[in-house]
Amino acid sequence: MKKLIVAAGCALAMIAGTAHAKEWNEIRIAFDVPYEPFEYKTPEGELTGFEVELAEAMCEELKADCTFIIQAWDGMIPGLLARKFDAIMSSMSITPERAEAVLFSEPYYNTPGAWFAREDVNVDVTDESAMKGMTVGVQRGTTMDTYVTEKLSDVVNVKRYTTADDMVLDLEGQRLDLVFVDYPVGEQTILSREGFKQVGEPVKLGQGVGVAMRPRDKELAEKVNAALEKLKNDGTYDTIMDKYFSYDIKM
Repeated sequence: MKKLIVAAGCALAMIAGTAHAKEWNEIRIAFDVPYEPFEYKTPEGELTGFEVELAEAMCEELKADCTFIIQAWDGMIPGLLARKFDAIMSSMSITPERAEAVLFSEPYYNTPGAWFAREDVNVDVTDESAMKGMTVGVQRGTTMDTYVTEKLSDVVNVKRYTTADDMVLDLEGQRLDLVFVDYPVGEQTILSREGFKQVGEPVKLGQGVGVAMRPRDKELAEKVNAALEKLKNDGTYDTIMDKYFSYDIKM
């Protein structure tokens, strides 16, 4: 199965043949990197992660020649609608607002958001008065951003980041008191480092994560749903999931 990693916006990513739009023999899938363990690059520069491997298996099932495109999170939906790629498979939570702009597949995983901090930070994250004046990091445009903004923006200082890595650097540098991220991301990028901890209990958010496609591409959505269902039923999904998680994230 052919895999190409290209920068978003290049000429190859901009061009899609009309015939392919009907039969979907070729599919361009966008990922925001790094977002470990879902999508990231190995030290050798290879694109990998749970969603990357799931996308590879999905493309194999669809007998489609897939191109993998790296796209910054802020440009995901605009890039999809501008036909720079055909699908987003990058931990995009299904929300009513996004569903007005894109067509989602059935959800293929759901993980909670969680609070993380340095070990010397002690705070009850369920007590707004205890959090007053703290600086909280979130990744811009995520459901975690929405949650903190709607519930705590009048209590805490919200600092938004383009990548999870940048957020972790500021947490290490004590420019943040807390971060609120996908639990698996926090587990991989924060708890794996010395001097950090999870604070409080995880928080279930939204309706799960789906593959995002253009509203007109209903045939593609049907194919994607069928392929993901097959991967869940034949054990492929579980095999990939078990490589990255010690718990069940399947919807």
